[in-house]
Amino acid sequence: MASQSPLPETHRALVLHSNDTPPKVETRPVPQATPGNVVVRVLAANVLSYSREMLDGTRPYPYPKPYVPGGSAVGRIAAVGPDCSTFAPGQLVLVDIMTRARDDTSASYLMGIHQGFSTTTVKLATDEWRDSTYAEYAKVPLENVYALDEERLLGDSAKGGLGYTVEDLAYLYRLLVPFGGFRDIDLKVGETVLIGPATGPYGTAAVSLALALGAKVVAMGRNGQVLEKLAATSDRVKTVQLTGDVKADTAAIKRHGPIDVFYDICPPAAASSTHIMSGILSLAHSGRVSLMGGIAGDVAIPYAAIMFNDLKLHGKFMYEREDARLLVKMVETGVLGLGGRIGAMCEGRFGLEEWSEAFDAAKGNAGPGQFVVIKP
Repeated sequence: MASQSPLPETHRALVLHSNDTPPKVETRPVPQATPGNVVVRVLAANVLSYSREMLDGTRPYPYPKPYVPGGSAVGRIAAVGPDCSTFAPGQLVLVDIMTRARDDTSASYLMGIHQGFSTTTVKLATDEWRDSTYAEYAKVPLENVYALDEERLLGDSAKGGLGYTVEDLAYLYRLLVPFGGFRDIDLKVGETVLIGPATGPYGTAAVSLALALGAKVVAMGRNGQVLEKLAATSDRVKTVQLTGDVKADTAAIKRHGPIDVFYDICPPAAASSTHIMSGILSLAHSGRVSLMGGIAGDVAIPYAAIMFNDLKLHGKFMYEREDARLLVKMVETGVLGLGGRIGAMCEGRFGLEEWSEAFDAAKGNAGPGQFVVIKP
């Protein structure tokens, strides 16, 4: 293992002290590697489209204060704890913010996004893993870093590399969410998956992922222009433009059936949408439903149709560690593309001091394949 170079004493980090005041870049002591943790030099951290609303309290996500917000990132190992056996300084890694308690893996939260909703996760987010990746250096659990084959992923295509950029690799986080749902629902090669809405950032990522997994896709949504673009990506993609008429939309979906899986990734604003009802009613016998959207309230479901057709309802929060490992492997082997290969484009690269511009750019570029990163 490579020897560790001394870390600098201080670094720059974006710190939020209150919902009433904007975050600011501060000079702080560099976090130190301790047992069970590594310190990562952050190269590119993802920015959510609703980051500003999250930090000003518009979206009432609970988190400790002060803290360093952030998102999943790509970085290099800067220091390792004494119990680290595989990672080495300088190694390129994916940093995942999906954080679980080691003594209770059912307790999880998104480091840098919220502190979770149990006393266990609040303790972890307050005491040990409070600060996230909008900083030059971040201390993260060993379990939250995944090795990336730098030579393969960033290397020249003439020498067997895939020619991606660090920003391209940051898009892995967008694919991880639907991958967790597909693995949970056991999407199989040759099956038909209905994705809805398929016109948003995670829905379009789900389409690319389903194709790579060998499935046929029925993409539904209201944005006709995006649906046209999706249909042009493969002859295995069929589209349905939603009208809000449950009967008509169900019939339109069934024309592309039989539908084996309905994958829902709707945003909070879709709480009154009829697409969930249409999606469930379009399923073939023994079909499966994966619910991974952001609806906070209740939705109506067709009880009799679920019962008589032996349908299975699955809820899934994010993904498992093994999902992350497998997704990285899919990209490294070339089974799943990134960047231009799947129409994903980094629309903005911003420094820490440009955090406000980054938040605005992320909100304004939340369409299919679009994403924004902060590069500390």
